[in-house]
Amino acid sequence: MKRTLFLIALTVCMSPAFVSAQSAMNSAEPFKLGTFEIHGEGDKTIGIVLRDQIIVELNAANMAVEQGPDYPAIPMPENMRELIGRYEYGLRYRLYEIVNYVVSNNRLSGRTRADFVHDVEDIRTLAPLMPGKMLNAAVNFYSHVEESGTTAEEQAAAAERRRAQRGIPYLFIKPTEGAVIGQGDAVVLPYGRDRTDWEVELATVIGRTAKYVSADNAEDYIFGYMVSLDISDRGRRPPNSRPGSDWLVGKGHDTFAPLGPWIVPKEFYGDPMENLEQILELDGEVMQRAGPGDMIHSIYELIEYGTSIITMYPGDVLNNGTSGGTGNGTAYRERRFLQPGETIEATIEGIGTLVLPVVAEDIPPPRTGSFLPPVASYDP
Repeated sequence: MKRTLFLIALTVCMSPAFVSAQSAMNSAEPFKLGTFEIHGEGDKTIGIVLRDQIIVELNAANMAVEQGPDYPAIPMPENMRELIGRYEYGLRYRLYEIVNYVVSNNRLSGRTRADFVHDVEDIRTLAPLMPGKMLNAAVNFYSHVEESGTTAEEQAAAAERRRAQRGIPYLFIKPTEGAVIGQGDAVVLPYGRDRTDWEVELATVIGRTAKYVSADNAEDYIFGYMVSLDISDRGRRPPNSRPGSDWLVGKGHDTFAPLGPWIVPKEFYGDPMENLEQILELDGEVMQRAGPGDMIHSIYELIEYGTSIITMYPGDVLNNGTSGGTGNGTAYRERRFLQPGETIEATIEGIGTLVLPVVAEDIPPPRTGSFLPPVASYDP
């Protein structure tokens, strides 16, 4: 009798339905998610990124998986924001099934490679998503506190004062459409403005509707992470204009919000407050390098503060702020700003590298409002 029960149990465990159900609980490999132009200009195809080199078309791969009798039909999302919103409601496990299918059936290389599998260098990588809204943390790294116009000693003293009194986060809204660009897209230096600066940041992608979320529970509301840049115009407003900061001038120009190159789901990245290493190079020279110990407020504290003010939805983004080493700072090197022809490389270990050329904006046509202030950079 015991032998009979054992054989029945073994038969059930080895059945395709049982194997597929079990395999869906885990992915054979870690993966990332991106948006790609594969089928011609204007196409936006969601892809699963494997080994940072291989792109698997989500919809086509899902159709292949559904040819098997043990996989129910599941409609695939039309864009990344929809994917993010559905991920925790079952879609995650279909993505695991797709990865397991292409890996176990050797569909990634050689003669058995599927038509829906591509090398990353053969297709165009777009910004992974267009956020509904994007919040950025201002001055959230100790090494960035009072970095402008100071010596290294003065900056260190300012950082120590901030450690003694962290205060509360300072968040601002960054434009999305028009400002968001992706891998290989150009950062455009605004006409007449000559003080455009770089800031590498970690972009946290929200995965669930979040309002009044505590820092202790904030991780539950995160979908994943990207590389972000908060390109900044340090040229200020014209003299004798209204006093105060102008966040539109400073942060809102077109192309000033690069994101990408793809999104790493949180289960494949781990805790950014332990793993974060963000680096920015300009023409191969390291300008910024920082880890989580430099952050004033954690990712989770930023989410707590942000959601105490506004509701964040799946696909919204919160950027963690930048470290010392910006062009405007003088604590580490002479002040300098972006120039046409330079190349930015922004890297976060475990996510990827955004590579962005820098170009100058064309001279705008007259009588279009393009010559209203501010059309030049201004001294403090």
